[in-house]
Amino acid sequence: MKRILTALALALVPSLSFATVVEQAPWAPKAAAYRLTLFMGNLNPVPWQKIEDSWEKPVDGASADVPALSLLSAAERTSLEGAFTGEDRQALFEAATKTIHQGIIEHLAAADKNMGTPKAALDVARAQALYRAFEDGIKAADPKSYRALGRAWLEINSALGSKGVLGTGALKADAGSFNSARETIETYLNTNYAPDDFSDRAKLSSIPESAILRGDEIDLPATLPPGSNIADQEQLPRLILQFEEAGEDEANLPLVAYGDMLFDSPVIFGKPASELGIACSTCHNRSDVNRDFFIPGLSHRAGGMDVDSAFFNPLFNDRSDDALDTPSLRGIRFTAPYGRDGREPSLRRFTRNVIVTEFAGEEPTPFQLDALVAYMRQFDFLPNPKIDRSGRLTDGASASALRGEALFNSPFDGLNGRACSSCHTPDRNFRDGKTYDIVSSEPPFENGTATPFETPTLRNINFTAPYMHDGSLPTLASVVDWFNDTKSLGLDVNQRADLTAYLEAVGDGEEPYQVFQGKESTFRLAFEELTTFASTLNTLLPARDTKNIAILVDTVAPDLAADAGTMSNLSARPQVYQLASTLRAVGDAVAAGEWQVAETKWQEFKSLQDQYDARMF
Repeated sequence: MKRILTALALALVPSLSFATVVEQAPWAPKAAAYRLTLFMGNLNPVPWQKIEDSWEKPVDGASADVPALSLLSAAERTSLEGAFTGEDRQALFEAATKTIHQGIIEHLAAADKNMGTPKAALDVARAQALYRAFEDGIKAADPKSYRALGRAWLEINSALGSKGVLGTGALKADAGSFNSARETIETYLNTNYAPDDFSDRAKLSSIPESAILRGDEIDLPATLPPGSNIADQEQLPRLILQFEEAGEDEANLPLVAYGDMLFDSPVIFGKPASELGIACSTCHNRSDVNRDFFIPGLSHRAGGMDVDSAFFNPLFNDRSDDALDTPSLRGIRFTAPYGRDGREPSLRRFTRNVIVTEFAGEEPTPFQLDALVAYMRQFDFLPNPKIDRSGRLTDGASASALRGEALFNSPFDGLNGRACSSCHTPDRNFRDGKTYDIVSSEPPFENGTATPFETPTLRNINFTAPYMHDGSLPTLASVVDWFNDTKSLGLDVNQRADLTAYLEAVGDGEEPYQVFQGKESTFRLAFEELTTFASTLNTLLPARDTKNIAILVDTVAPDLAADAGTMSNLSARPQVYQLASTLRAVGDAVAAGEWQVAETKWQEFKSLQDQYDARMF
């Protein structure tokens, strides 16, 4: 996935399943708290303390570092606090909705009072910033009114007047036009967001009350709350693929190339993941991790998520707030069993579980699973000259790390006579393929059985902080301290430092992050990946594989067009759009059963790609 910034984005809501993510613009503090309330209020069970915190504390994703509760009237605070105390979801929705409504009304009244002054424009901007909290619900449920309200906001802004430029083009404020447009907005909002009685809401949303009363079936696009970040991490991990390091071209490996495309495709997941542009690569950037990934209510800290919550697949909801740290997939062919708890012995079964169970996708075909597994089996670890093939330290390691190696291989009474290396076996990629209860999690009930977790590899761990199954320890030093304290290892300060140095030596890797220079840009990387994905049409078209061609086109064509926005060579953007359009024409022809047209368009795409390649940066 690639990162695109825009100040115009209302939410993370692609109209198609893009793997390219559009960041949200900052939200007004009250609007941010409201949107967090809607999102977390639909989780089951409801995380009441987190919702309360979103009002009582400044939140990420807000335009100002101000608690929303501090901006409310005494009556509004009382209503919200009553809902929190009673854990009354309907009362929370009503109080929060009326708070946003009242804020819009008050800012418009202030703009009317300040008409003809610069402050009026600021008041209107503040009103619109709050209206944004309702906007997607109105657009989805009542498009006609949405357009009418959009015109009314334009009329309000125009009615404020303008001083012009250097005295030229000045416009006087028009109170009549202002109040006419204001009446349109306020009448709609009063009816839909401040009725005498709200309908009971099974699902909290910004859908207007009138649409709820009519019983309309509304397809409200999925959104993520303020403070979410599902774009790639800032430092993009370097991808190590075995075939590439051996000098092979992925275009010559169509099964691997198609698996690469599926790994980057939201299309294989169900809603809401697919609508949000979430793919395997969202959490596993280039086979590694995404240390910046965060969704309020689902993530305890960046880099992890509760995958079995009510949001992605309600049928899979275990009603536990048990976010897991995202594991790296580097060297995944060597790290069975899979899942933090080692629940799946097979990479194929685990992949199917992620698609269907965790993210509510359709059953993948055998070919799709073959492709995904073929691609992931190419993931390798970053080369590390500090260890040899048996996992022993080389001359490149420090004296402290060498002392730590001796400690790592020494038995401890606190480990029942075993050593660290008994589980993190150096000549087995520092793991043993087993699960253990190391008392890092609580049992589900008193005297119950705690979940055991599998032994993770220590290779390349310098780049995958935080640590433990839940990401609760921020550094390798803190991991050493935790084991020393909980297992009574009796290590002194110097020994702990040596053991940490050893872990850092084992966990190192050469050139861990992708380096971009000159024409070797993020766009160029994306362009080469996407056109390689498209090359699988050389195999899929002769096979008349309608389903997999559709997935490929639905993934690659929109992503290619979206990535044009990241180009350095702006003059070549039209050529990228032409390529995306030509690829879409291939998909359209296949859908219509016009195979000869599809073949012709595919040949046209390849010819254009060759023609434009040098300009693609």
